Amino acid sequence: MNLVIVESPAKARTIEKYLGSEYKVIASVGHIIDLPGSELGVDIDNNFEPKYTVIDGKEKIIKLLKSEAKKADKIFLAPDPDREGEAIAWHIASQVTGKNKVITRVLFNEITKKGVLEGINNPIDININRVNAQQSRRILDRLVGYLVSPLLWKPLKPGLSAGRVQSVALKMICEREDEIEKFITTESWSIEGEFTVSENGTKAGVLKAKLDKIKGAKASISNEEGALAIISDMPKDFKIAQVDKKEVKVSPSPAFITSRMQQEAIRKLNFTAKKTMMIAQSLYEGIELGADGHTGLITYMRTDSTRLSPDAIEEGRKYIVDSYGENFYGGYKVKSKKSNANVQDAHEAIRPTSVHFTPDKVKKHLTDDQYKLYKLIWERFVSSLMSNAIYDQTSVTISGGVYDFKVGGRVLKFAGFTTLYSESVEEDSNDANSGEESDNNKGTISFEVKEGSDAVVDKVDKHQHFTQPPKRYTESSIVRVLENDGIGRPSTYASIISTIIDRNYVELKQKKFFPTELGRLVNRLLVSNFSKVFDQKFTAYMESELDKVEEGVEDWKDVLKNFYTDFNKELSIVSNDKFYSDLQTSLKCPKCNEHDLTIKYGKNGVFLACTDYPTCKFTSNYERQESGEIVIKEDSNAASVGID
Repeated sequence: MNLVIVESPAKARTIEKYLGSEYKVIASVGHIIDLPGSELGVDIDNNFEPKYTVIDGKEKIIKLLKSEAKKADKIFLAPDPDREGEAIAWHIASQVTGKNKVITRVLFNEITKKGVLEGINNPIDININRVNAQQSRRILDRLVGYLVSPLLWKPLKPGLSAGRVQSVALKMICEREDEIEKFITTESWSIEGEFTVSENGTKAGVLKAKLDKIKGAKASISNEEGALAIISDMPKDFKIAQVDKKEVKVSPSPAFITSRMQQEAIRKLNFTAKKTMMIAQSLYEGIELGADGHTGLITYMRTDSTRLSPDAIEEGRKYIVDSYGENFYGGYKVKSKKSNANVQDAHEAIRPTSVHFTPDKVKKHLTDDQYKLYKLIWERFVSSLMSNAIYDQTSVTISGGVYDFKVGGRVLKFAGFTTLYSESVEEDSNDANSGEESDNNKGTISFEVKEGSDAVVDKVDKHQHFTQPPKRYTESSIVRVLENDGIGRPSTYASIISTIIDRNYVELKQKKFFPTELGRLVNRLLVSNFSKVFDQKFTAYMESELDKVEEGVEDWKDVLKNFYTDFNKELSIVSNDKFYSDLQTSLKCPKCNEHDLTIKYGKNGVFLACTDYPTCKFTSNYERQESGEIVIKEDSNAASVGID
């Protein structure tokens, strides 16, 4: 008898069906061993040796694993094909290892008969470098969480947590809020003209164009007076000075990686990152498809790679040609991520296990949410192999005196991949914008425009604009920034976001992240005392170090040692007095008129108190104004803030 050990009970039933009676498949139900919950569990003085213990409630599962392993001739370890799965396989191996036992690792990139048989017929050794990368991350997170979190308890409240990556995400949200509060609005104006275009005295059509340049320089109008002066100075008669025409090709996006799937599901389906991953897990592990039986519908959903297998490309090609025609097949377009090369290429992109399981075909077997996500994944994969969309783009410059107006437009010439799928677009949350159309090459041109034609101004409008502060992060945009900055891994984004929400550090209102008062205080304490550990660039650097461990380039204990050297320097100088003083404000106590007020945390939340307590017992609620400034709330008293 051969024993196969997976993580999920649902996956176990499907795999056992594919392998037949010679195999028994059982599930570990995730991790069986971890660092202890009641102590640090890392021997810092002994080269960071971890102290693993059996997770509460997993004793029975370990007993079952050992019992079944004794009966087996061969043992195949088949947890998920990623770092966590590799660590689970390694821990299981430590429990079931016996004399003359053949224990191998198998990877199932898809839970289909083909995928399972490919995995079982190509066993490998446990990838110890991948295991060590997971161990490194776990220990790094434990060191920060266990040694920093308690520092928050006395000045604020027990149970608060700091996290090596979660606290960086919180910092980003708090910093964005600071930018918004400090933002100074500036005024600007734009001018739009409506022109009647004529050729040889015959009216050709009407164009609406925006003022682009004055005396060859980009038009910049700061007030209404300036706009009125320009309008009064403008000539009536203009000419079509330049007409630029070109064919523009737009390529389809590649098949999903984890982070892009999360972003699209957030924007298009209104799913959270956490919900997206849960649904994707169910589609990967398998759905009961009637006559087709229990079948995995998508490949493994934790991947950084846009790579597709030759079989998947060929199957997609045939489907596109049969369904749309030969000219709609564009071929597999290799698109690598940015040059930092933090790409885990062990798996393909997220794709349907068979393109013939069309969304309509499987819809009756899926929940509404499963169907929506599967349709998104299926359409993204198929469209990634389709032809470019082709547009005819025209840009027209209308000149008169020292003024150049500009308008542009494009017409779809060949739909290509857009027949099936269009990627959603989110406004860039990093940039303030003026609220005006920054690209003059957007508009409508409904007739043939020729250079040298006459253009007469029929109407001129002026428009006032005000610069806008940076936009608050949405769940989609913060996933994008975490990915672009190399902070965390795509598989961790959902848990990072869930943690800072569950801890009441941030609130998600109208799909935007707002830091709570508690979140601001936690961030203030952490950043002012651990400026390096919670720095975005340092966190991204540590991520690259973990990747090097997985590649076998770096020794995992050297990575831990180097991190701890910097971390311990900051930790050793954080005295209680200094740590707590970071909550002190510049407000003077109105009661004693001598000492400053500091922020405290009571049973009813945050409040202000005199630093000379208990000599001076002044306390007060406070308000944070739109500018971010803290002011005393006049109608508060000691009872309302939870002071005895």
